[in-house]
Amino acid sequence: MAEREGSTLFGEARRMLRTSGAVTGIAARVAGQRIFGMKGGAASHAEDLKAILGGLKGPMMKVAQFLSTVPDALPPEYAKELATLQANAPPMGWPFVRRRMANELGPAWESKFASFEREAAAAASLGQVHRAVLPDGGRVACKLQYPDMASVVEADLRQLKIAMAIYRRMDPTLENDEAYLELADRLREELDYLREAAQQRLYGLMLAGVPGVRVPEPVEGYCTRRLLTMTWLEGRAIQARIDEDPPEEERAAYARALFRAWYVPLYRYGVIHGDPHLGNYQVRGECPENGGWGINLLDFGVIRVFPPAFIGGVIMLYEAVRDDDFDKAAEAYRIWGFRDLKRETMEVLNMWARFLYEPLLDDRVRPIQVSDDPMYGRRIAEQVHAGLKRTGGVRVPREFPLMDRAAIGLGSVFLRLGAKVNWHDLFHELVADFDETRLAERQQAALAQAGVPAPA
Repeated sequence: MAEREGSTLFGEARRMLRTSGAVTGIAARVAGQRIFGMKGGAASHAEDLKAILGGLKGPMMKVAQFLSTVPDALPPEYAKELATLQANAPPMGWPFVRRRMANELGPAWESKFASFEREAAAAASLGQVHRAVLPDGGRVACKLQYPDMASVVEADLRQLKIAMAIYRRMDPTLENDEAYLELADRLREELDYLREAAQQRLYGLMLAGVPGVRVPEPVEGYCTRRLLTMTWLEGRAIQARIDEDPPEEERAAYARALFRAWYVPLYRYGVIHGDPHLGNYQVRGECPENGGWGINLLDFGVIRVFPPAFIGGVIMLYEAVRDDDFDKAAEAYRIWGFRDLKRETMEVLNMWARFLYEPLLDDRVRPIQVSDDPMYGRRIAEQVHAGLKRTGGVRVPREFPLMDRAAIGLGSVFLRLGAKVNWHDLFHELVADFDETRLAERQQAALAQAGVPAPA
């Protein structure tokens, strides 16, 4: 039986000592520059922060990636640099891996495998992945959590809270307290690999039969709270394939698969995959059901289960934008969790909604963004921020961050792909027969079958 590993005061203190200079020190320098006119460039501070955090194991990289897509959670200089963070921390050595595996599967753990590669095949924010082969010849990936990660998560969340508080004093336009709580809950859940195994099963159920999408399967008897063993899927990094300039048809096939991988679960089951960065999907060939190309969807530690009424609100906001219906938009924002909005504030939020929904309204084959301006999205965000500041700001609801992250994160991938598809048709094939009662029934059945805890 695996030993229990929780957060410890010593572990949190050690982590905070390593990160406090990065987070609070650099944030304080930016605050000094803005408030007291001290010299120093925010962009250089952000580069310092990226350099420090990029070498650490743990969720701070994920926090940074996440916050880079939450509007104005951090200064734009930070967001730009932190969005590029990758999991590049040094892997655990073999003696350490062997001890960790013994803790999870027992002292005779090596006898459970035909082979187990000593060198890590990949690194993640909370653990590293090793290739292995089961006695029956099945190839698997073993994701082993780094030690003391509960302490790391708590220490990083403390630092994040301080950094966000400092920035809010500089610019109170958006209240992100709820966004912080959402992120904290999702990160704590991600520590439990048994939960992730259940969420992986859930995605296998929801995406069964979806063209061009594959999901690894957890291996029973080989998973614990700190070890997730799953079937190995062959694939390539999507950026590597983009760099080879694939044909337009192939780009469109990947885009269709990615769209369905994220939005079939959302609109049919009320579930969102909250981590759409490039490392969490691969591309593959020889996929007969999708024109010859498909994707592997990976990493199910961060998901969000929404009430069926919330999904109704997402569709309602689309209809409000389509019909230019202000009253319907107001009701949709209420369902999303926005509270006490003034008319002027809703008019500003409608700018954001039109930006997100515009590709879905245009019934033709087109790129995700018609404008050739690479800064178009940033300009819209700046206009929205300026408008919110003018109208008194807004409190960001908990339901917002993962939805926004998925839309912005996927949109950036579609831009990189240069894919041209009919986004309107893709969306309407999922929502044409939407019914909250049927969604609730599908959601309840799928969560129960996969063993995923129902949301509180």
